[in-house]
Amino acid sequence: MKIVNDYETVIGLEIHAQMKTQSKMFCGCPTRFGEEPNTQTCPVCIGMPGVLPVINKLALEFTIKTGVALGCKISPFSRFARKNYFYPDLPKGYQVSQYELPICEGGFVMLNVDDDEGQRRINLTRIHMEEDAGKNIHEGAGSFSYVDLNRAGVPLMEIVSEPDIKTPKEAAAYVRKIRTILRYLDVCDGNMDEGSLRCDANVSLRPQGVKELGVKTEIKNINSFKFIEKALEYEIQRQTRVLNEGGRIIQETRLWNTTTGTTESMRSKEEAHDYRYFPEPDLVPLMVDEGWIAQIRKEIPELPDEKVRRYIEDYKLPAYDADLLAAERHTAAWFEQTVGLGANPKDVSNWMMGEMMRLLNEKGLAIEASPLRPEHLHGLIQLINNGTINLKTAKIVFEDMFNTGKSAEEVVKEKGLVQISDVGELEKTVAAVIAENPNETARYKAGETKLTGFFVGEVMKKTKGKANPKAVNEILKRLLL
Repeated sequence: MKIVNDYETVIGLEIHAQMKTQSKMFCGCPTRFGEEPNTQTCPVCIGMPGVLPVINKLALEFTIKTGVALGCKISPFSRFARKNYFYPDLPKGYQVSQYELPICEGGFVMLNVDDDEGQRRINLTRIHMEEDAGKNIHEGAGSFSYVDLNRAGVPLMEIVSEPDIKTPKEAAAYVRKIRTILRYLDVCDGNMDEGSLRCDANVSLRPQGVKELGVKTEIKNINSFKFIEKALEYEIQRQTRVLNEGGRIIQETRLWNTTTGTTESMRSKEEAHDYRYFPEPDLVPLMVDEGWIAQIRKEIPELPDEKVRRYIEDYKLPAYDADLLAAERHTAAWFEQTVGLGANPKDVSNWMMGEMMRLLNEKGLAIEASPLRPEHLHGLIQLINNGTINLKTAKIVFEDMFNTGKSAEEVVKEKGLVQISDVGELEKTVAAVIAENPNETARYKAGETKLTGFFVGEVMKKTKGKANPKAVNEILKRLLL
């Protein structure tokens, strides 16, 4: 258990995921990010009198698919409700959401944890559908406020966990896992910087050994993994300080201030009755056919946990490699395509986790946009294995392939990088290095065998990195006797 000054931390998360539909939840307006304010609206999503909503079938399908993937019970009967509250970015004065009859109930996510438990199950309460609100834009140091309704009506899934999370680090890991699964399912792009995935965190403290939950605070709209950890860490420290000073925690909604690194009070926390929920009269209840659920179940791809197990069992990869490669759907596909060409899985893993990730990060590219393709890496590994180039040269070739999109064979030929393996030629070079370094030669013969690296380095300098290291080592041992 996570104990802070004799208090146990209890965390529950609500993840809001924007679904990858082309149109909004109840109208045909587009959902593109970054358009001019109020250019993606219509009478339905801005709440004009007399209009009627129509449910986006693809949004319902995406929610069912997510529920099936997370082990939820899919409700054969569910319905929408009106959640009443009044803010400038909510043009109707209510949000269409789901309340007492959500589409998905239960479910769970398995997390890898650092302690002796190995893996731990985080249970879900529900997944429901709802529409997003608009966005308030403040300018001039708060002198002017505007409302952009482009987001109003965008389809969301709200994934609600049980209060099973123990630490800020675990909370961030949970959101990462959910994001990975949603991206595998291709139901949400997970772009947190664009607001496609954001999180509300409920956190409370209770004395060690007490079962009753403490008074919780909610931290709204956190949009990065780092901020999830930092906001929770701060709030845990704040609540601990209040309790230790004899104060009491107020149930409220707070915001994370990224500038000050603190949470700030926003408003008192509403309860369900404050929202005056009632069934949405303009939408009929949802009746989900079991046959449709079965069809959706068939379309679910192999998910990250299944991939990790397969990579460890079939490819004999270490768990660390398997976790990293399976974390993103496109990365896993790139890895599997390269292995499918005949490359050794561990060799592929090493190159992808090393040089590939380094160059992608430097260029700010996703792996699917890389000019270096799986067949290029397969060709490079072949050249290493057949002795055409050494590992040092291979790194030069890899970066050139990444920058130009050329094959390994083309780069090696153009740059004249073929490895020198001719024993006679290498013997002359090694003999020259030994003759040029009499002091080091004497020390080596006196027992300083660690100087082997020095001699190899000098040979590499003379051959511009093209000497076969294995052959050089063998020749050195023979000539230095």
